[in-house]
Amino acid sequence: MGSNGNGGLSPIRRHYNFCAGPAALPAAVLERARDELLDYQGRGLSVMEMSHRGEDFVAIAEQAEADLRELLAIPDNYRVLFTQGGASLQFAALPYNLLGAGGRANFLHTGIWGKKAISEARHLFGDVHVAASSEENGHSAVPRQEDTVLSADAAYLHYTANETIGGLEFDYIPGSEGGGPRRPDGSEVPLVCDMSSSLLSGPLDVSRFGVIYAGAQKNIGPAGLVVVIVRDDLLDQARSDMPTLFGYKALAEAGSMVNTPATYSWYLAGLVFDWLKSDIGGLAAMDAINTRKAARLYAAIDGSGLYANPITLRNRSRMNVPFVLADPRLDRPFLDEAEAAGLLNLKGHRSVGGMRASLYNAVPEAAVEALIDFMADFEKRRG
Repeated sequence: MGSNGNGGLSPIRRHYNFCAGPAALPAAVLERARDELLDYQGRGLSVMEMSHRGEDFVAIAEQAEADLRELLAIPDNYRVLFTQGGASLQFAALPYNLLGAGGRANFLHTGIWGKKAISEARHLFGDVHVAASSEENGHSAVPRQEDTVLSADAAYLHYTANETIGGLEFDYIPGSEGGGPRRPDGSEVPLVCDMSSSLLSGPLDVSRFGVIYAGAQKNIGPAGLVVVIVRDDLLDQARSDMPTLFGYKALAEAGSMVNTPATYSWYLAGLVFDWLKSDIGGLAAMDAINTRKAARLYAAIDGSGLYANPITLRNRSRMNVPFVLADPRLDRPFLDEAEAAGLLNLKGHRSVGGMRASLYNAVPEAAVEALIDFMADFEKRRG
C-alpha cells in the first residue's frame, strides 16, 4: 500500500499518511529532494549548507516566490514573505503590524485556532471584538455572513478559513459584495485570514484580502516555514514597539532575509510549488482532485451505520474530515487495525477525540479509496 517510488534503491514501503500536520509531502518532491540532498545541481554541496545570500539560494528563493505568485495569481501590489515561527507566531505579529493607527482587532471565532488568535491579541493589546462566533452551535456551522457585526473602531477582521481540529470550513469569503468587511458606518477594513490548512488547495482571489498567512506543514512544505501575503498599503500600519523580526515591511524590504531564513524548508516549498504546476497542472486541477477525495469520504461516512460527521453540510472541510464511531469502545481497535493496514495518523485531536482524516494535496486519491475500503470492512466485522 502507498507509493513505492525508490529511484533504483532498495524497496521502500510508503504508507498512507492522514496526519493533520506535519502532513504528507508529495512522493515526487521527496524523491527530488533525496536526489539533490548531497549535491545540488552539481554544486558539490547540499541546499542545507548554502549561504542564504549566495547566488544559488537566492535563485531558489526567487523561483519559489515566482511559482507561488503564478499559482495564486498574486497581484503586483502584494508582497510575499517567507518567514518562521509557525502560524501561531502570526497571532502576535499580525496585531503588531496592523494596529499602529489604533483601533481594535476584530475576529470571527469558529474553533480552536481562531480562539488562540483571539487570546494572543487580547493578551498583548487588551480588548478585542468578536464580530461573530459559532460557539453556540458547538462550532458545527460557520456564522452567517449577515450575523457579522464589526466594532466601530475595527482595524481589521481576522478569521480562520478552515479549522483543522473541528473540520469546519468557511463556504464564503467574509465581506461585502465586491469589497471587504465593513464597520457599522460603512467604511471598509482589511480582511485577514489564517489559511494554514487551505492555501493552495484550490484557486483563490487574493485581492479580497489584506493579509493571508499559512503555516507550511499542511499543503506547502515542512513545519517551521510560514508564508505571509500582505498588501502594500498595510506595510506602514505597524506599532512602533513591534519586535524587529515581526515586521512585514522589514521582511519585504529584505527579501525575507532580515535574519537567516529556514533555507531548506523554503527550498522544499519551492519543489512543492513546482509539483503543483508541473505534475498536477495548477490549482484548478488540484481543486478538482480535492473535491473528489472529500466527496468520496463523506459519502462513505454518511452511508454508514457506524461512522458519523458532526459538521453542517455547507461547512464540511475538504482538508480535514473528523468522524466518530457509534461505539467509542471501538476507537482503539479501529486505530490499531488501520495502522496495521498502513493507514496512519487517523486519531482525532486530543481536545475532541474520535478520528480525523486529513486529505491535504499530497494525499493521493488511492489513499482515500484504501481508507474507505478499510472502514467498510471494519464496520462489517465490528459494527
